[in-house]
Amino acid sequence: MYVYCSQQHLNQSNHRFCTQCGESLPLSSERIINNRYQILHILGQGGFGRTYLAMDKQKNGQKCVLKEFAPQLSQPEDLQKARELFQREAGVLRKIHHPQIPELHEFIQVKIGSKDFFFLVQDYVEGVNYHQLSQQLQKQGISFTEVEVITLLENILPVLSYIHSLDIVHRDISPDNLILRQSDNLPVLIDFGGVKQLPAYQGLWQTNLVGNGTLLGKKGYAPEEQLIAGKVFKSSDLYSLAVTALVLINGQDPQSLYDSHHGTWYWGSRIQVSPQLESVLKKMLAYKPSDRYQEADQVIKDLLKFALIRPSNKLSNSLGKNIIKPINSHHIQNSPPMTKLKTLIAAPGRTIYVTTQAVINKIHMPLWLRPFAMTFIITTGIGLTGAGLWSFGNFLVKTLTSVSLPKVEIPQFPSVPSLPFGRSQRSIENVFTRLQQLEISRRFFIKTVDEIFYTSRPELKNRSLRDTAGDRALRKEWNNKADELLWKIEQANLSQSARKKMGSYSQQDLQRWNRLAKAGKLGKYRSLEEVRKETYRKFDSLFPGQERGKLNRGTFLQIWCAIASDLVGNK
Repeated sequence: MYVYCSQQHLNQSNHRFCTQCGESLPLSSERIINNRYQILHILGQGGFGRTYLAMDKQKNGQKCVLKEFAPQLSQPEDLQKARELFQREAGVLRKIHHPQIPELHEFIQVKIGSKDFFFLVQDYVEGVNYHQLSQQLQKQGISFTEVEVITLLENILPVLSYIHSLDIVHRDISPDNLILRQSDNLPVLIDFGGVKQLPAYQGLWQTNLVGNGTLLGKKGYAPEEQLIAGKVFKSSDLYSLAVTALVLINGQDPQSLYDSHHGTWYWGSRIQVSPQLESVLKKMLAYKPSDRYQEADQVIKDLLKFALIRPSNKLSNSLGKNIIKPINSHHIQNSPPMTKLKTLIAAPGRTIYVTTQAVINKIHMPLWLRPFAMTFIITTGIGLTGAGLWSFGNFLVKTLTSVSLPKVEIPQFPSVPSLPFGRSQRSIENVFTRLQQLEISRRFFIKTVDEIFYTSRPELKNRSLRDTAGDRALRKEWNNKADELLWKIEQANLSQSARKKMGSYSQQDLQRWNRLAKAGKLGKYRSLEEVRKETYRKFDSLFPGQERGKLNRGTFLQIWCAIASDLVGNK
């Protein structure tokens, strides 16, 4: 069996270093690191090292990622830079705990032959990165739609907001450092090898290694202040994310979308996006850092102003066959400008097409409600006008002729569950506002309301709700169920961390709690069974109709796990 170095020199698999150039060789699948991690195969290789998929023999063969420090450098100053970057990544990752960032397990140093090697051990993310997704779509002659890219922005900006709150700048955001996780279709931010820790009192930070600034970042994705001066701001990450969005929508490299002679992007020619999205991306891509958004939350706020529904518009993938299949057929043609886009609407989460009008953009209401607001307003106006004329005419008739008119039967709307004593019904606008305040995943919430609604209405068989008079009552019913669900979640008194993670709890959390139980680290609970009983006691009081052991893992099991997480202390 043979292995090759980066110079393609042939070597025996049992060699650790190239016999021709001395470069360290990839680890073989038989290699066990630190008497614990067995290498399965290499995942990737960069200038500072390699990444391996490994099996943790102390955790029943659980998969993990080993990131090896093996720089292909010869100059002492370059090696020193690489070593500091690697150690910095380990230090920063210890501070980060977010469900969309791989968790760092340990930082180990081992001696192989006569040399010391360093490894980071992290969670393994099952999925495919956005660069690979984009390539697969290009083979089909298509690219990411604007809806999908906006969904990506909405799901990754909170992650940037989190790391920026820790005064951490990633510095290397690009499609290949974003993975679409297979378990929940959420983007995961990886590769913190270029991170910078910003002092709290400074707006920028420059690495001082061997007297020079370290210039890191991918050409085309990183802003000029980062590539030329080695300076970074939080807005530098927003710049890179905007470039990523343009690349995914247009299916072209950054260099093809940027006029380097004039220092401008090809807006309107090679870059064709809706005016609303263009205004946001332009601000993210401003040449001067001071002209950009200064916080990720500011971008989120502007995105929420769009008159566009963004349901669960995800890309499914079959990793075994490496085939990417878009869920919706709208990939067949390019996405039109957002003001003319046929908006995706449903009992939010289902898809059907209706036309929106730009004037609705200025009305303050939930995003999914805007597309049919004009119809509602017009219909209501006509109804009120007609009712007013009818009432006035009826008054005149009764007064002048004492002639009584026949009674008009008003159609009855479907009944809704009665509210708890003392609680008034919230509007759907207030529901989604409160949802945002509680930092609960909108995607998870809508999915759960859909389950409740269609379970109570099996005759609909997942039929999409339309913007018609016939479906208006059903929409009202859906809205009421959304309000009821949110009220029940509020009654659970969950912590902020438990609320934020709803929608991304996985088997790994249950395994971790099981390990804590075996180690006697569950606080006042002596076993995991006690935690289960207490969790079900609280859960059953809120959702008595849900059958134990049969909770939907993407909806009600997420609420169950959030309750359990608080009981064990968010460990």
